[in-house]
Amino acid sequence: MATPVLFIHGLWLHASSWEPWMHLFRDAGYEPLAPGWPGDGETVEASRANADSIGDHGIDDVTEHFASIIANLPEKPILIGHSFGGMIAQKLLGRDLGVAAVAIDAAQIKGVLPVPLSALRATLPVFKNPANRHRAVSLTSEQFRFAFANAVSEKESDELFAHWTIPAPGKPLFEAASANFDPHSPAKVATENQNRGPLLLITGGRDHTVPEAVTRATLKQYRHSDAVTDFLEFEDRSHSLTIDSGWRTVADASLAWLQKQGL
Repeated sequence: MATPVLFIHGLWLHASSWEPWMHLFRDAGYEPLAPGWPGDGETVEASRANADSIGDHGIDDVTEHFASIIANLPEKPILIGHSFGGMIAQKLLGRDLGVAAVAIDAAQIKGVLPVPLSALRATLPVFKNPANRHRAVSLTSEQFRFAFANAVSEKESDELFAHWTIPAPGKPLFEAASANFDPHSPAKVATENQNRGPLLLITGGRDHTVPEAVTRATLKQYRHSDAVTDFLEFEDRSHSLTIDSGWRTVADASLAWLQKQGL
């Protein structure tokens, strides 16, 4: 039986943005699936048309949504997440709900302190209005270029924006921002779990939204666990590295790492 691979998207991207990855992983012998977050529409267009259903879903809500999907799989999946999907993948792995995880430009978990200025600017569309905690927020093409696609051409950035972007709930960003002041923060990950499966943290060296410093600080949070925790940097890539014209390099590296783990 083919090992399931659960792809988890982050804020502002639709689950269908994983389609090229799914084709690649299926051809490699896995059984991929990419469900949306709670409230997402079946398509990009449907999600844009019904933003109200997307708003007010927080980290715990999303984590339990994917945990319930895993409960119905024939076996524990490999988890691959991008941005907040990378945080969710780590939370699920820490709960032993996956056999391994690849967290790509993952949102900061509890305990991670660096908040670079570029990350603040990238998330300003949400934080500029406290009411956005309970709303879905859309990006403009200019905001998307800064937050996601600063390492590709403006033409490609505009094409990615038009093709894949959807409104995103503001709540996860507010929860992550207050994580280090909340002893029960939903952004907490069981980083000390000694028995979890292997984890690969991937960072883009030109990422404005989750800069390299955040991913390196995340790596340090796992220092008390002897479980495999690896780090891989793509120096010239930004937050769009899973969907832009260089996606295949990142996907191939993820596949090679999984095969090295015997998966």
